[in-house]
Amino acid sequence: MIKNQNHLGGICMILSVLFFSLMDVLIKITNEYDVGQVMFSRALFGLIPIFFLIPKKKLKYFYKTKRVKLHCLRAGVGTIGMWAIFVGLRNLELAEVTSIAFSGPIWVVIFSILFLSEKIKAKRWTAVGLGFIGVVIISKPGFDNLNYYYIYPVIFTLAFAGVSIFIRKLTLVGEPVYLIAFYFSVCSGIFGLCTLPFGGWLMPSSYDLGLLILIGLFGSIANLLLTKSYQLAEVSLTTPLKYLSLVFAIIFGFYFFNEVPTIYTLSGAGLIVISSAIIFVREHQLKKPITLPRQQ
Repeated sequence: MIKNQNHLGGICMILSVLFFSLMDVLIKITNEYDVGQVMFSRALFGLIPIFFLIPKKKLKYFYKTKRVKLHCLRAGVGTIGMWAIFVGLRNLELAEVTSIAFSGPIWVVIFSILFLSEKIKAKRWTAVGLGFIGVVIISKPGFDNLNYYYIYPVIFTLAFAGVSIFIRKLTLVGEPVYLIAFYFSVCSGIFGLCTLPFGGWLMPSSYDLGLLILIGLFGSIANLLLTKSYQLAEVSLTTPLKYLSLVFAIIFGFYFFNEVPTIYTLSGAGLIVISSAIIFVREHQLKKPITLPRQQ
């Protein structure tokens, strides 16, 4: 039974990674539309799968919570992260953004020290150092050419670290997954809608509207599959599968956008993968919650 659950959990994780990767491709394809408009579409149409999770007996009052402050913090930080990675995807190669996004666990470790008063030993500090070097290697050519868009995936990783802390706190007090996802969608949708007066929005064609709808559906389905994967299978088996997103990013980047990863991207990605793998193994040994990007 456990073996079958692990297999099913692994399939859910692979599908989650695939749907996130497809969402990234669509975000780049729809680059003529304002980031705020895409965020609004992601939030609005992403609500559809979430409502299927809400128990029927709670439909009338599912939104009620005593943890309003925590939800607002998680949703606000998550919205900043979504905006940052959407901007990064529009202006950088898929493999570059995906690689830098994997440095998220580094910031989770640092934020755990600052906000959860956790003690970090030498092995995890070594992992943090390797990850930083990897980020610098990937982004240095861009900074040399004054391409500051490399800052945006880093902003995402910072936001991801904060989101991980807040989600950990929310789950510890018993808040359901659908409620956390709902408030995040509402917050990010309002943020996107607030960009409407600035004049960057366009009336989409029927085809482009379909793409915007798919962005919302793919992102939400990917998050739900990610959660289901962690429910079904051992985290030690499913989490490494998230690194397939780098493989998908390289394949999709080349196929759709003629992107060929540079030696800087591949070298930096290697260090970041090693870094997050060290952190993953250590967290697993300590029997602590393990999170890898991403949640959008």
